[in-house]
Amino acid sequence: MFSPRGPSLRELCIQALSSVERGYDSLAPKFDYTPFRTPESILEATVQALPGPFGEGLDVCCGTGAGLTVLRRLCRGPITGVDFSAGMLEQARRAAPDANLVRADVRALPFAAGFDLAVTFGALGHFLPAERPTLFEGVYRALRPGGLLALAMGAPPPPRSVSYWTELGFDLVMRVRNAVWRPSFVMYYRTTGIPAIRHDLAAAGFTVESIALTALGQHPDGSPRCLLFLARKPADGH
Repeated sequence: MFSPRGPSLRELCIQALSSVERGYDSLAPKFDYTPFRTPESILEATVQALPGPFGEGLDVCCGTGAGLTVLRRLCRGPITGVDFSAGMLEQARRAAPDANLVRADVRALPFAAGFDLAVTFGALGHFLPAERPTLFEGVYRALRPGGLLALAMGAPPPPRSVSYWTELGFDLVMRVRNAVWRPSFVMYYRTTGIPAIRHDLAAAGFTVESIALTALGQHPDGSPRCLLFLARKPADGH
C-alpha cells in the first residue's frame, strides 16, 4: 500500500483487528516500508542532541531496531533492545546483530541499574495513561544512577492544522473499534500530551527537561514539530 514492499490494505486491516502483539508480529516483515517506522530525520536529530558518549544502552519498545542504530552511535558498551513482539525482534536481529534482544512486556522490565542511556521512539501511544507510570518506573530502575532516558515525541499540531484533525479522527476511530471489537488494539495519538508526559516522568523520579529538535522544523504557528525529553535519574539513585 505504501510501497511495493510494504503491507497491502488487507494486511493492515488484519493488523488493526488483531491484538497489539499479534498485529505487530504479522506486520513485522514489512514494517520498515511503512510511514510508521521512526523517520531517519528524528533518529539523526536525537543523535546530534544527546551529549554522549554513553556506556551501555537500552532501546525500550525497540521494534525492528531503529532506535538501536542510535544507541550504536552513542554507546561504547553493549546495547540491548526489548519488545514484546517476537516478529519485530526477529527483524531487529537482522538490523542489529550485535545487540542483545529481549522479549518482554516493557511494563515489567527485567532490568535493574544496568544502563547509562535508554531511548524510546514512537511507542507511547500504545500505552494507556494509567500504564505510563509503571513503564517509566521500570525504565528508572533499569538505569544506573545518573542515567538518561531520551524520549523523542512530536509536539501537538495547532488546532487549525490538518494534522490536528487527522489525529483526532484516528483516535475516535480507534476508540469505537476498541469499544466493539476484541482483542483491543491500543494506539492513540492524543493520550500523550506534553504536560502529562512531563508529569509522569517526574513522578517516576526523573529530573526532566525538554529541548526542541529545531532541525525538524516548526508548525505554521512557530511551535516546534518535535521535542526531545531528557529525563535523568539522580546521581544518588534516589
